[in-house]
Amino acid sequence: MSSAFDRQATEYDAARGGLERGRQAARDLLPHLAPGTVLDVGVGTGAVAAALHAADREVLGADLSLPMLHQAVNRLGSAVVCADATALPFASRSVGNVLFAHVLHLVDDLDGAVAEAARVLRPGGRLLALHGSPEPETEDDVVAAMAVLDDLQRARRDSPEAITRAGRAGGLEPVTSLPAAAHPRAMSPSAFAGSLERREPSFVLGLSEEEFARRVGPVVAALRALPDPEAARRQVWRVRLTVLARLR
Repeated sequence: MSSAFDRQATEYDAARGGLERGRQAARDLLPHLAPGTVLDVGVGTGAVAAALHAADREVLGADLSLPMLHQAVNRLGSAVVCADATALPFASRSVGNVLFAHVLHLVDDLDGAVAEAARVLRPGGRLLALHGSPEPETEDDVVAAMAVLDDLQRARRDSPEAITRAGRAGGLEPVTSLPAAAHPRAMSPSAFAGSLERREPSFVLGLSEEEFARRVGPVVAALRALPDPEAARRQVWRVRLTVLARLR
């Protein structure tokens, strides 16, 4: 999976909202953080981590993709490391917070990643996850055209129940799970089609060439056939924010 993000590293921010989306995520996260360092697992290009750092939080980043980390270095300097979410190179009970921002659905072993987060959290520390399939707040012709892929988008392992269950197994207790702040974006049908063709959305990464052609090809064609395909549609999406805590 990391190889897909290796290929996307230089275009990732433009496709996913970049620093503005990072600042929005930070606003969601800051009220729920415990004192101490924030370890951003799956730090990617460092957009969220940079916003937290700008809010005077000490942030460390870990990611499997070296090209993504090269982008993060420009924002975080040397406070990043190449590491797997299930084998973090940090001492037990050493950090105040572990953050998973839009990454747990990409981890093969969600239980192992949450258990590893629990290991490195100190007493009173918190695990925070921005997760789940983005839900549109409004319907438009792009959302309608994409609806036939809803089963792919919802076939994710990062439900609140799965994260809470894995956390309890690692000694963490639930604090809250709520909708995150709305994420607005403006993209044209043509831009959506191009994003699908480049396999930028994570829900198409695992499809074989045959599956991709059968499932996604007609959606690309439908998007390009919409009226005014170059005109941006403004949409508002939400994911979830789940917070767990190590009490002792």
